[in-house]
Amino acid sequence: MISNLAYIHPDARIGKDVVIEPFAYVAGNVIIGDGTWIGPGATIMDGARIGNHCKIFPSAAISGIPQDLKFKGEETTAEIGNNTTVREGATVNRGTAASGKTIVGNGCLLMAYSHIGHDCELKDNIIIGNTTGLAGEVKVDNWAIISGGSLVHQFCRIGAHVIVGGGSKIRIDVPPFIKADRDPLSYMGLNSVGLTRRGFEKARIDEIHNIYRAIYQSKMNFSQAVEYVENTFSPSEDRDYILEFIRKSERGIIRAR
Repeated sequence: MISNLAYIHPDARIGKDVVIEPFAYVAGNVIIGDGTWIGPGATIMDGARIGNHCKIFPSAAISGIPQDLKFKGEETTAEIGNNTTVREGATVNRGTAASGKTIVGNGCLLMAYSHIGHDCELKDNIIIGNTTGLAGEVKVDNWAIISGGSLVHQFCRIGAHVIVGGGSKIRIDVPPFIKADRDPLSYMGLNSVGLTRRGFEKARIDEIHNIYRAIYQSKMNFSQAVEYVENTFSPSEDRDYILEFIRKSERGIIRAR
């Protein structure tokens, strides 16, 4: 059902069984997938690519132009995967020439008044808390949770299965599988509750914990700890992901409390 009180540009591509409520605005260079709900007063601007079965709540704004003075009007997109919910007043800016697109994956929840800046890349099943802001070109891996009122510096990376406490200032990278909190943001142990909920077996969690004990609780610096982990622990998906994350970090990773 599309309300006759909504504005839908004739060039917009609207899928099957889409509901667009009164006073929503949908621009021309827009694609909306099947079964998606666009709430009253939501704004879907040029460059939006919204997947199937999404929910866009009132006053959310998708694909606004980047808040970046380098932006020169280039044609870019803001792409939202399937089954993602964008709550009231949340904003997702489209990309710049840096990457051409901002991406929010499948099954994500962007809570009220959160902001996803230009060229960010959010993978799947991510939760962004109320009023949390991500600056440009931030990358967030699968199943991460960034709690409400947090601020993420541009170019930071947040690893998979991380949980970051509310009100955090995230200035450098947060490696996968951990809890992070306090100011300055610090390693607070393994996110064992989250890993258990997602089906990680105890032996797998224990190995990840032992890897982080070597990284954060030994007297080695990060370079020495990475070498030690590589030489001591057998290759695995988790070990290799942690090592790759740390080695590729351009901003450095958070330290222990």
